[in-house]
Amino acid sequence: MELDLTTCEQARQTRDPRFDGRFYVGVKSTGIYCRPICPARLPKAENITFFRSAAAAAEAGFRPCLRCRPEAAPGTPAWHGTSTTVTRALRLIHEGALDQSSVTALADRLGITSRHLGRLFQRHLGASPLAVAQTRRLQFAKKLIDETGLSMTEVAMATGYGSVRRFNDHFRQVYGRPPSVLRAGTGPAAGDPLVIRLPYRAPYCWESIAAFLAKRAVPGVEWVSDGAWHRHIALDGQAGHIEVNDHPTEQALVCRLTLPSTAALYSLVERLRILFDLNADPREIDVTLSRDPVLQRLQYEHPGIRVPGGWDGFELAVRAIVGQQISVAGATTVMGRIAERLGTSVDGVHPFPTPERLMRADPSDLPMPQARARAIIQLAGAVADGTLDLSRWVEADSLRESLIAIKGIGEWTAGYIALRVLSDPDAFLHSDLVLLKVARQLYGDRNAAALLERSADWRPWRAYAGMHLWRAAAQLNG
Repeated sequence: MELDLTTCEQARQTRDPRFDGRFYVGVKSTGIYCRPICPARLPKAENITFFRSAAAAAEAGFRPCLRCRPEAAPGTPAWHGTSTTVTRALRLIHEGALDQSSVTALADRLGITSRHLGRLFQRHLGASPLAVAQTRRLQFAKKLIDETGLSMTEVAMATGYGSVRRFNDHFRQVYGRPPSVLRAGTGPAAGDPLVIRLPYRAPYCWESIAAFLAKRAVPGVEWVSDGAWHRHIALDGQAGHIEVNDHPTEQALVCRLTLPSTAALYSLVERLRILFDLNADPREIDVTLSRDPVLQRLQYEHPGIRVPGGWDGFELAVRAIVGQQISVAGATTVMGRIAERLGTSVDGVHPFPTPERLMRADPSDLPMPQARARAIIQLAGAVADGTLDLSRWVEADSLRESLIAIKGIGEWTAGYIALRVLSDPDAFLHSDLVLLKVARQLYGDRNAAALLERSADWRPWRAYAGMHLWRAAAQLNG
């Protein structure tokens, strides 16, 4: 992202919330960097410098502001102004790729040299991959200190430091004081859920994403009740529970996590950010889509629609296969039966079966046509042996090709899986029967080719256009 200095200065002077998280302000006289909405007295223009990321400010030697808390800024879309390689690298970093490994190993996974990866990061983010990873880790640690009662040892382990000493040293280096000094008040009592707030850029259409997930939730595993999303999970052979609800006055989702261990806390929170599409910028999306009169009306009716990700790539892929040629409700019922029959009980809960478990199933054990059952078993085997990668860092075309190579998985199914697993903002299922039907009603488009041609005007946000049209179809057809 290239910084327009005039725009940045105007946003800083007016504390414009639209730019929160898009750039950071370094104050040379204090050595502190802030969000553009920081409520502190505005420093003089000659004393400030702008950075494209918090990591860039940290790498330049600036400390995070304790008043505006840069770690609490809403996320910036990973694809915004970056190359495909940087986007994939950021996904891996956010999933902990540099916590126990090196930049060279990360570059090898991306098929480039570490030197070239460093150049790309400097060009697009203004910081090195290692600085991005360290800033990400420290920001999450600061968030846990501010919002939870976890011990410093638990915070260090949850954020990938590996030791309390490394955590304390890094914290002192950045904040100039030990982490315990910043702990205010007391945390939750033992056994109480952890409460973590995940900010988003308003507007956020919670009703839409909650309804979408509720219709596709695996019975006994995931559900929506009283407006809140719930999920049972298994960690190291023990059961956990997550609840998420929207607090629009705080412009944040509030997550309550009851976990047997906090070791996987960061990866769980990152999954929630992806699932609920918290990095999206609705204003930027709306600028493009509102050029279409139909979408402009739909945006007005349901502002802030998001594209739901997937909690688990394998579970989502199985769901897509199960849903071929049957209703959404029917597919939900079948998924519940699969979980009940083949899921291993953990403290009385049946999480969705693992690929290793499903690959050993007999096709007759799955309550569906046998051809579809065999496709699921083959899918499970491919994931289990590493032939098929359903992580978020793979390229969309590669993922679709690998999926279509499995007998029983067609173009639509592969496209739907890629849409939700990769959270590609420009993915569009132009051959989807529901989208085709609503396109005929709203636009008069007669076929998939016509819809695909029309969708070119919605790039690079076609996935959001698709969500608006899916919701419109549900309303038009009752």
